[in-house]
Amino acid sequence: VDESELLTVPDGWKEPAFTREDNPKGLLEESSFATLFPKYREAYLKECWPLVQKALGEHYVNATLDLIEGSMTVTTTKKTFDPYAIIRARDLIKLLARSVPFEQVFRILQDDVACDIIKIGSLVRKRDTFIKRRGRLLGPKGSTLKALELLTNCYIMVQGNTVSALGPFSGLKEVRKVVLDTMKNVHPIYNIKTLMIKRELSKDPELRSQSWERFLPKFKRKNLKKRKEPKKKNTKKEYTPFPPPQPESQTDKELASGEYFLKERQKKRKRVEEIKAKQADAIKKRQEERNKAFIPPKEKPVVKTKKGN
Repeated sequence: VDESELLTVPDGWKEPAFTREDNPKGLLEESSFATLFPKYREAYLKECWPLVQKALGEHYVNATLDLIEGSMTVTTTKKTFDPYAIIRARDLIKLLARSVPFEQVFRILQDDVACDIIKIGSLVRKRDTFIKRRGRLLGPKGSTLKALELLTNCYIMVQGNTVSALGPFSGLKEVRKVVLDTMKNVHPIYNIKTLMIKRELSKDPELRSQSWERFLPKFKRKNLKKRKEPKKKNTKKEYTPFPPPQPESQTDKELASGEYFLKERQKKRKRVEEIKAKQADAIKKRQEERNKAFIPPKEKPVVKTKKGN
């Protein structure tokens, strides 16, 4: 037999289901898991709990809803033969607590379906930035999230500080990558474009064994525009070990101008003269502004026209 045939998995192959014949004696110990749920989920859980018990009852797992403590509990029974059934039941109640509807949750009990709960609350420091990036993951009217669901074949629920995904293992891997990149300020449209190209390439049987790097787009991070330079630039003065010169006091200025040696009467007269000079200048400027209205405008010269003979 050729080794390449042994390493490849044939198309459409599925692992056989786990039956009672695989584990006829059942489980030795009883296992249980419990999880809390928020108050606003109480009415919905109370309504759909009979359906939850029926779905888990087919796998011989008991489910208990405690409305007083606000918790859900799943436990194995003596008839439980699948050891992984309790893990699926645990994931089921976790998804129910995170606002995923029961119409999607019951799919977790299938063999080829798994779930992933991605915590995004601690990935961004600022609350405003976190809300913007979470909204970017949803897109306008949920279009980005819908496109991601179609490409990955997963159901995605963005609620609070978590993103719950439900679907095949390969799709969950892509969903986690897109969500974490979005929280790192990478727009989800770039990852969606890459997923669309990969989806088309996977249809070609010749390209399955080849590298897809040459087909995938390479997005370069654009640098932001340089910040505008301020009008006033603060330039640092050269360092000198000597202190700055002491500013002149009023007495020093009077000594320099000779005013210090004048008598009090002379100082007063000088101040009055300075005030009068300022007032005279102000009056003169005001009068010039008023006289501008009485200056006649320059008339254009009259051009004489020649009279026709």
